[in-house]
Amino acid sequence: MAINTIIFDLGNVLVDWSPMHVFRDYFESEEKRNYFFEHICTSDWNEKQDEGRSIVEATLELIEQHPEWEQPIRDFYGRWTEMLKGPIHGTVEIFRELKASGKYRIYALTNWQAGLFDIALVRYDFLHWFDGRVVSGEEKTRKPFPEFYRRLLHRYGVNPSEALFIDDSLRNVKAAEALGIASIHFEGPEPLRQKLEEAGIL
Repeated sequence: MAINTIIFDLGNVLVDWSPMHVFRDYFESEEKRNYFFEHICTSDWNEKQDEGRSIVEATLELIEQHPEWEQPIRDFYGRWTEMLKGPIHGTVEIFRELKASGKYRIYALTNWQAGLFDIALVRYDFLHWFDGRVVSGEEKTRKPFPEFYRRLLHRYGVNPSEALFIDDSLRNVKAAEALGIASIHFEGPEPLRQKLEEAGIL
């Protein structure tokens, strides 16, 4: 079937977000920084907040467990807006072109803590261009769990065989493909544009 629906991930597809914008030179050594992200403020820990857990609760609990890391733990969410660097302009332009074509319904499916997502909504007008969005912090589930994808499909009446999903996480791409959604692993605006042109979507 022809594609009539585009589903975008947001972080590091349309918006440049990275803890490294704060922590790249934060510690006196790369080893200490690596330890912090591998054992203290881990990806798994952050994803629990994406799934709806309070960032206050998460921060205070982690400080209790690791008091010697108190300041960097506080800075993870305390300086979160510094991690939100700005739009990825090449992808935003692709989004603009897809929307202007009038051929596609366009949705967002994002792992993002609800309160922090509000900050992005205030900053970036293009986040309001979508025909709908499903945000993990509001839904209390997240990628790569199948239920999260199905919520978007059911809520907006999307046929998976008519949809294309774009995400920078290969894990999340594979989960979408397992549900019958054609997907592109995002590796930058130009490779994305090339793949969309090859597919006759742009």
